[in-house]
Amino acid sequence: MWPDLIQKAKDGGLDAIETYIFWDRHEPVQRQYNFSGNLDFVKFFKLIQEAGLYAIMRIGPYACAEWNYGGFPLWLHNIPGIELRTDNQVYKNEMQIFTTKIVNVAKEANLFASQGGPILLAQIENEYGDIMWNYKDAGKAYVKWCAQMALAQNIGVPWIMCQQPDAPQPIINTCNGYYCHNFKPNNLKSPKMFTENWIGWFQKWGERVPHRSAEDSAFSVARFFQNGGVLNNYYMYHGGTNFGRTAGGPYMTTSYNYDAPIDEYGNLNQPKWGHLKQLHAAIKLGENVLTNYISITTQIWAMGSHLQHMLIPLAQDFVT
Repeated sequence: MWPDLIQKAKDGGLDAIETYIFWDRHEPVQRQYNFSGNLDFVKFFKLIQEAGLYAIMRIGPYACAEWNYGGFPLWLHNIPGIELRTDNQVYKNEMQIFTTKIVNVAKEANLFASQGGPILLAQIENEYGDIMWNYKDAGKAYVKWCAQMALAQNIGVPWIMCQQPDAPQPIINTCNGYYCHNFKPNNLKSPKMFTENWIGWFQKWGERVPHRSAEDSAFSVARFFQNGGVLNNYYMYHGGTNFGRTAGGPYMTTSYNYDAPIDEYGNLNQPKWGHLKQLHAAIKLGENVLTNYISITTQIWAMGSHLQHMLIPLAQDFVT
């Protein structure tokens, strides 16, 4: 389905595609990796590039995404002395090994924009700022370590952390939610990014099917760009199905339709898909004005010794 979904995204006016990298799928057994079939992210990113689009890679390796165990492999739980997502050396060792493995696979395939590939941004961790208070000083130390570990990968493109107000520089902190027009990065030189514009919501057993109108979705996007935004990512533009026991809980269905513009089965969800397509066309007509907003006139990619200066069109992307 990848070529069809990518083409429908492009036809809908998107410029980039964002995707998670699920640790539990790629390393189901410790040090035994799987990059075959629908886990072949190299092929996926190359198809994106062939379609003339960019990509954003969310390594995590914690993903959440209403996914079983948040995307962690179950074997991680059984390692003696491990504490997940905190300043724990056992966990950090495993996280660094997996992150480095994914980065190296991507580098070998020349997937980063600094190598001529499609990947413009990479994400480390996921919405940790929402729970960091539970870990106190250990949480703060963990965030700093995540940033240092990610930057040491030398991928040549910026790293982001979503929902992380204290993201260490030059990591870019980004916003998730229904509306992010009032969000401001913690560094005035950083671009204002909306990494999860919740286009709907996930489905639980016994609850009504979630719905967000096309009009409200479009209003959220337009107001974000009006207020200096440079990237809006739809969560989800296509969600698909979480087969087997991959769906998280409690009471989460296997459907991850999310009222997305492309539905669970790959069909266009009208009027949402068409309404947003028209919005994207309108926004791009005013791109030169919107990108001259006072808070983003700086060279947004010149933020580190291993980064390449880049300026791309306003990005509309989706998660798959």
